Amino acid sequence: MLAHSVVTAKSADPAAYMLFLHGILGTRSNWRGIARRFVKERPEWGAVLVDLPEHGDSLGMSAPHTLREAAGAVAALERSLDLPIGGALGHSFGGKVVLEWLRSRNATPTEAWIVDSSPSPTTVNGDETATAGVIRMLDTLPRTWKSADAFVRAVVEAGQPEPIGQWLAMNLQRTQAGERVFGPDLRVIRKLVEDYAKTDCWDIVENLPESCTLDVIVGGRSSAVSAADRERIERIAARDQRVSIHVVEQAGHWVHVDATDALVKLLTSRAGPQP
Repeated sequence: MLAHSVVTAKSADPAAYMLFLHGILGTRSNWRGIARRFVKERPEWGAVLVDLPEHGDSLGMSAPHTLREAAGAVAALERSLDLPIGGALGHSFGGKVVLEWLRSRNATPTEAWIVDSSPSPTTVNGDETATAGVIRMLDTLPRTWKSADAFVRAVVEAGQPEPIGQWLAMNLQRTQAGERVFGPDLRVIRKLVEDYAKTDCWDIVENLPESCTLDVIVGGRSSAVSAADRERIERIAARDQRVSIHVVEQAGHWVHVDATDALVKLLTSRAGPQP
């Protein structure tokens, strides 16, 4: 079962819970601050922060390592929880996982949010992406470190910004000897990235399951969602009021870091869980 944490507002009894799914090389901790603000402002909701396969504490899961299998693992987690799951938010890779997960919802009322994640397959050479660059950099580094600070310093010395190093450091696991080891298997991460790139999720956007809504949040300074993607979503939204697109102009790909307040305002703009 996927590792997860539950967040609720103080003394709240949520009517529904929102799944929060991170992107490649992220962890459930990436969204903890946003989730806390979300449940504080919408106490009728709780949050379930999820470590996707081969991320955080969800390590060593069996093959195949695909987007669909990741969505299946999320659905299996949902079935195992004694909680009413009423929605899901996913950033980047997690956004496509949300779209795949929606296939299992049928007529279940669901509030879905995808953050700077394109439903399109990509034809861009994977070696040219920022994620591929980070993976190549990690390939050059040892897996074991005396401390998290030593790992972050090495990432910076390898040419990455310090915030990237601190973000990646969330994947460090403490060993019995007191050292830190980088948890994710980069071979598995590559397989997940490759499957993400080739997966087309437009059919689920074009034909949302009954009782589902979909809000697409785009970083205005990001290239992850192309102009053609935006136009296509806008056309879908024009004929299906359950679909919406929101461009956060001041944000890049890391919308939750670049424009936290704007993102929380969007996430708290609805009245409550769908009946």
